[in-house]
Amino acid sequence: MLVLASALLASCSKDLDIQPKYDVTAEQVYSNPANYKNVLAKLYSGLALSGQQGPAGQPDITGIDEGFSTYLRQYWQLQELTTDEAVIGWNDAGLPDLHNLSWTSSNQFVTAMYNRLYYQIGICNEFIRQTTDAKLASRNITGSDLDNAKKYRAEARFLRALSYYHALDMYGNVPFVTEEDEVGAIQPEQIMRPELFAYVESELLAISGDNGELVNAKQNEYGRADKAAAWALLAKLYLNAQVYTGQAKYTEAITYCNKVIEAAYSLSPQYLNLFLADNNTSPEMIFTVNFDGVNSRTYGGMTFLVHGEVGGKMDPAAFGIDGGWGGQRTTKALVSQFSDPSGSTDKRALFFTDGQSLEINDISLFTDGYAITKYRNITSAGKPGSDPTKLTPDTDYPMLRLGDVYLMYAEAVLRGGAGGSAATALQYVNALRQRAYGDATGNITAASLTLDFILAERARELYWEGTRRTDLIRFGRFTTAAYLWPYKGGARNGRAVSDDYNLFPIPSTDIIANPKLKQNPGY
Repeated sequence: MLVLASALLASCSKDLDIQPKYDVTAEQVYSNPANYKNVLAKLYSGLALSGQQGPAGQPDITGIDEGFSTYLRQYWQLQELTTDEAVIGWNDAGLPDLHNLSWTSSNQFVTAMYNRLYYQIGICNEFIRQTTDAKLASRNITGSDLDNAKKYRAEARFLRALSYYHALDMYGNVPFVTEEDEVGAIQPEQIMRPELFAYVESELLAISGDNGELVNAKQNEYGRADKAAAWALLAKLYLNAQVYTGQAKYTEAITYCNKVIEAAYSLSPQYLNLFLADNNTSPEMIFTVNFDGVNSRTYGGMTFLVHGEVGGKMDPAAFGIDGGWGGQRTTKALVSQFSDPSGSTDKRALFFTDGQSLEINDISLFTDGYAITKYRNITSAGKPGSDPTKLTPDTDYPMLRLGDVYLMYAEAVLRGGAGGSAATALQYVNALRQRAYGDATGNITAASLTLDFILAERARELYWEGTRRTDLIRFGRFTTAAYLWPYKGGARNGRAVSDDYNLFPIPSTDIIANPKLKQNPGY
């Protein structure tokens, strides 16, 4: 049986409204080509929403509060709360363990992310399984319907590759299932990290190459994957190849950064506009997770990111919301990244300090730690988002954007990759800094462009965008004493922890259910 998400994925309206129908067979759904885009919408909405009814009531996965269960909320928490960039004041079971780098295989948030990954992989597998050439021919899908079905299938392969990339990065050696596996109660085999890397690479290359069926760069509807999205994800995959496989692939990272850059994306003139309610108009976005205040209602996703950052003396109306949740702040380690001896102002330093202390004495107090004002449900014209209740934002999440690609290019060049140049790397970094400072005040010289500078610049440019944990691991700073921040390892001033924490554990529930799986070291 298949749940059909009867929704259209619109472009500028960012409509992910889902009206589910139940008790229909796959054959009934896929016999009508008009349904294919509806099901594709469910695959995309799996990154944003929690179930079939917003904001709660019919969850995709159970065993956790539905608002906690969304893909983006858990992805952000595991990538940010484990680092110097974010703390959260709530004491839900397992949440402080993320700050403290002391989670176990029974942590509810580690489990929720894992379950969401495999839910997403599962629904993508089903769509891919139902859209083979043989299946389409047997249903007499022809002409433009056939062309569209093949494009949609390529998008489903991208979304599956994205989730497997996240599984590769977070969990390492994981269960592996594709459309070739029999549907039903099976115990998947475990794939090793280098082999999963190769699989994700092969999928992205297949769908984005000259004969790949993803649409060309910038030719798809906003929020849907095209070849540039696959190239940007390939660049990210290759940049981290040394961690994932033990083999460096910086030349390949440069190659795919170049392909994205040559696709004529451009930086948003204003940094803040990347994170506002009309950020769908940005020329910088390569792949986003879309939200719509009226049609995609959730307590996770951007609802969580916008509401959770507001508290203390902050005015919720200035963020286009009905009230703050008093959750996320940052540590002084991130604040210190913006220290500039020249006294010039980096406009990316979006901190709220009134009534907030720089030092965190008590994580549970919202006023301990500077607040962040990065995500807002306000347009660039100063208007609130479309939801009249001001609960759910219109703001989209920038999963892949040009600023990240510029910094990946520069890092890959510094690490010895071929096919790029130090001069071009400096040009890209200074383009970001010129936007940040409003003029050439923040420009650096070639001598200043070092790997340490790149790590710091990635913090300044990309904080709270879900890159920090992966970056710190790549630079050898996540678990070691080489870099400490407040409450790392549960210590007020930070301490080193076991390198085992470079990976999250496979949840104990899955280890018990599937004897084919071997737990990650240390758990």
